[in-house]
Amino acid sequence: MNRSRLTTATLLLACALAAGSATAAPRTVTAPDAPRALQADGPVSVKWTDPAQFTELRQTTNRFEAERGDWVQQIARYIQTTAAKPLQPGQTLDVTVTDIKRAGDYEPWHGPRGSDIRVMRDIYPPRISLQYTLKDASGRIVNEGEAKLSDSGYLHNIGVRSDTDPLRYEKRLIDDWVKKQLAPQVTAAR
Repeated sequence: MNRSRLTTATLLLACALAAGSATAAPRTVTAPDAPRALQADGPVSVKWTDPAQFTELRQTTNRFEAERGDWVQQIARYIQTTAAKPLQPGQTLDVTVTDIKRAGDYEPWHGPRGSDIRVMRDIYPPRISLQYTLKDASGRIVNEGEAKLSDSGYLHNIGVRSDTDPLRYEKRLIDDWVKKQLAPQVTAAR
């Protein structure tokens, strides 16, 4: 009888672990249920086109690793919070991310685990393409355009905040865009 309870408990635990691991599978940016926009939170709305068409996934040597995680959402959230800072009261910004190529790439020719490690080299610079529309408080479009962000000297730039953030180079592109292009447009639109 004691052994029967132990077997039943073991079986229930195994079923629970199997069910838990099935739902805890790593999410991919191309999953059918993955979002394609952030919930509106403040003056900046961010959406993105199909990540399967992003350069990061089309030209990688390890699509499995490139798809893993929620890096598209992380970049979108960073755009949302960073681009909101220079906006004046009442202004809104709509951003659509159309392409991302993350810094670095996989080099599987370095051995059995080489395809699991993102290698940073000058030949793999980060790039982000986006479209944006800046509106004033009345909803009138005051500026719109396309931005192609890239930094071929990303490994030599001083001032990268955190050397542990896997998206630090892409976030630097966004910081530069907001500071050098968006902020002057916001000021001119006043």
